[in-house]
Amino acid sequence: MSRLIYLLRHGQTRYNAELRLQGRCNSDLTAKGEAQATAMGARLRDLLDDATRWTLYGRARQTAHLVCQQLGLDSDRIVWDERLVELGMGEWESRRVPELLAAHPELDLEQPDWYLQAPDGETFQSIQRRAQAWLQDERIAERAIVVSHGLFGAMLRGAYADLDYTTTWLQELPQDAFYQLQDGHITRIACQLP
Repeated sequence: MSRLIYLLRHGQTRYNAELRLQGRCNSDLTAKGEAQATAMGARLRDLLDDATRWTLYGRARQTAHLVCQQLGLDSDRIVWDERLVELGMGEWESRRVPELLAAHPELDLEQPDWYLQAPDGETFQSIQRRAQAWLQDERIAERAIVVSHGLFGAMLRGAYADLDYTTTWLQELPQDAFYQLQDGHITRIACQLP
C-alpha cells in the first residue's frame, strides 16, 4: 500500500481573526476555529474505515485534540512533530498585517510569497527541506493524518506533488477543507460547518 496522508490546517485562531502573522507563535482557536476543527474531524471520521489504524501527527495542538475527539481516539495517540511547525516569520511574528503595510509600503500582498521578506524569517529552501524530509521519513506511518499550519501545509503539498515555486505559493490555505495526498495526487475535501 502506498502512503495515504490526510493533511489538515488548524481552525481559525485568534491571530488569524486579528490579521496577525502567526508564524511559530501559538494562538488559541476562536469559536469559529473550534467549529472548523470539529467539522474537519467529523468529515475525516466519515472517510476512515477504522480510525485506530491511523497515526495522527500534530503541531497545531487544539485542532489535533478536537480531531481526535471526532475520531474517537485518545489524544495521547498524537505524535507531536516539531518538523510540522509553521514558516518562521522572524521579526514579523505576532505583527498585524495592517501595521506591517504601514511600516513597509513596498510590500505587495498580491505576491503570495511576500512572507519571505520577513527579517530573520525562514527561507523557502528551509521550509521546503523540512517538508521533503518529513515526506521521506520512513518512520512515518502508511496511514497518516497531519494537523499542521497553512503555509507549511502548502509547502508539504508542493513537495509531495513536486510543484514549482510559483504553483506552490499559489495554493489555497483553507480552514474549512483538508487534503488527501495519495499516489502523487492531491484531492481537496470540503467540510460542512454545523
